[in-house]
Amino acid sequence: CRCVVILRVYVVVLHLFVVVLCLFVVVLHQIVIVLYLCDGPCTIKRECPDDHYSFFIQSGAANVFGPKICIQNELVLGTVLNNAAAGINLVTVNGETGAVIKTGTFNMFSGEVEPLIDFLKEIDKRSVVLVASYDDPSSKLNDEARKLFVEMGSSSIQTLGFRDNWVFVGGKGESMKSKYEKYIKNDASTNKYENWPELINMDGCIPKRLD
Repeated sequence: CRCVVILRVYVVVLHLFVVVLCLFVVVLHQIVIVLYLCDGPCTIKRECPDDHYSFFIQSGAANVFGPKICIQNELVLGTVLNNAAAGINLVTVNGETGAVIKTGTFNMFSGEVEPLIDFLKEIDKRSVVLVASYDDPSSKLNDEARKLFVEMGSSSIQTLGFRDNWVFVGGKGESMKSKYEKYIKNDASTNKYENWPELINMDGCIPKRLD
């Protein structure tokens, strides 16, 4: 009987330990989120000349933290706005004013590529496109979708692969490759987050398209 009582005590203590551990994990997770956002959603602030507007893009981190896209130091795409998700995330802005026209997110692992193609085809030639990847941006990409990004000035889209990280700024009808593009290959020997590469930050000043 004594052994049974001791065993029950151990079970109760173990249960309490598990509960406390779970609470600790939850609190720790919230602390990480707060620290991650402590400088505000647009962690890199940028001031640009009057004939430019600023941008900041951050790719997703593994499959944990979603991407961010900021225009004029204001968040326009992100998980806190409920308009970012796994796959390819896009924002189109007015090339003259920098005003947001449309946002879109397209799952390239379990979704279909046709909605992405339709989105890209509908972009006006005077618009600017900002792109951030999250988790897997490429599994469902086909030649047509890649070509549309090439026509906007992307060079990395041709080799974009499974769980690669990619951020990009371009425009429809661009005759030259964009100077605003970063790409990190998913490579087990160099990945920062086990099965995913390090996140990418990119910021700059976009000239207003006044022509």
